[in-house]
Amino acid sequence: MCNFVPSTNDLRVSLVFCYHLKKNAAESQRMLVEAFGDHALSLATCKRWFQQFRDKDFDLRNEERGRPPKKFEDSELQALLDEDDTQTQKQLAEALNVDQKTISNRLKAMGKIQKCGKWVPHELTERQQENRKIISEMLL
Repeated sequence: MCNFVPSTNDLRVSLVFCYHLKKNAAESQRMLVEAFGDHALSLATCKRWFQQFRDKDFDLRNEERGRPPKKFEDSELQALLDEDDTQTQKQLAEALNVDQKTISNRLKAMGKIQKCGKWVPHELTERQQENRKIISEMLL
């Protein structure tokens, strides 16, 4: 068996080929599974592409999907933390009028963790790392 792993575009081109051979989505999907195993498209995906082909749309590119706009900026969250870094996620969520899980995700993305009741950076700064190194050398 060969080590070829088809790209998404390869699989879509294969579907166009099957479509022009007058195969249906189920037959095409079975052929893809036989040829590519676990890397084949699902039956639902094949059906969706075949519907697109029936509508005379043979564009195989991905649709651009945007992310929903942020409900608040990280700077707003940072400003709240600068005011009082002992606030809980629930208090921060209420202040920004968002869900607590959103706050949790943003704090994690910002590299913040709660230690001793305060939100602090998860990683040490270069200065803090250098201070630890100097103190360790002095202790040795």
